[in-house]
This record gives sequence, structure tokens and C-alpha cells, in this order.
Amino acid sequence: MTELWNKYKSVIAYLFWGVVTTIVNIGVFQWLSSGIHWNYQLANIIAWFVSVLVAYLTNKVWVFGSHYTTFRAFIVEFIKFYFYRALTLLIDIVFMYVGVTLLGFDSAIQQLVVKILDNVVVVIANYIFSKWLIFKSNDKIANR
Repeated sequence: MTELWNKYKSVIAYLFWGVVTTIVNIGVFQWLSSGIHWNYQLANIIAWFVSVLVAYLTNKVWVFGSHYTTFRAFIVEFIKFYFYRALTLLIDIVFMYVGVTLLGFDSAIQQLVVKILDNVVVVIANYIFSKWLIFKSNDKIANR
């Protein structure tokens, strides 16, 4: 059992914190779009900023155990994280545009369903970027 845990602990931690980040993203989105009636794309972008900050902190500490020794290494990692998250923000924006504007799923409940489906795609892409492109070198150091 310990061997399985050690093998999959980063995936389990990523899924747990991914759920937390997704709840933050959807919660902020719903509050802004349905609660105070902001434009859904503006609400989506603000929700992204808040959830990416949560994701960076949790991924760095509890998922990938990223450690660095210099301020420069921290800045490089931080910029890479936000760069790749910005790529998935584009996926997010397009997904929401197609679902809400083009397909007409514009009621509050329909927007929520589109947002949940959107988050599934984004979480998978974010894991791939984080595991193989952002925290890669730090993961190797941690496993020595």
C-alpha cells in the first residue's frame, strides 16, 4: 500500500488541490456572473487570476514539492507557471465563448455546466504542463 501511495501521491495531491482550485474558480465565477451580474467573460478572467494563485501555491508546496535555492529560480518557475496557465486561460475563454455565446447556453445553470466541463479540460492540460514543463527539474531534484 505504501508503494502505491508513493507512486501516485503527486497525482492524488494534484487531484485534491485541483478540486479545491476548481471550486475556487467556479465559486468566484458564479459569484461575479450570477451574483453581481458581471459579464461572463470578465467574471471568467477574474476567477482565473484568483484560482491560478491558489493553484501555484498548492502545486508548488503540496503537489510537486518544488524547492529552489535562488530568487531567480523562483521567478523563472513563477513565470513558467503563469505562462502555461495563460495558455489554458485561452482554452477556457474559447470554451466559454463557444458554450455561452455560440451555442446559447446562457442561463445561470447552463453557464455553470459549461464552466464545469471547461474546468475538466483545463485541469488535464494544467497537469500535463505542470508535471512535464514547469516543475520538471524540481521533481527530479526532489526524487534524488
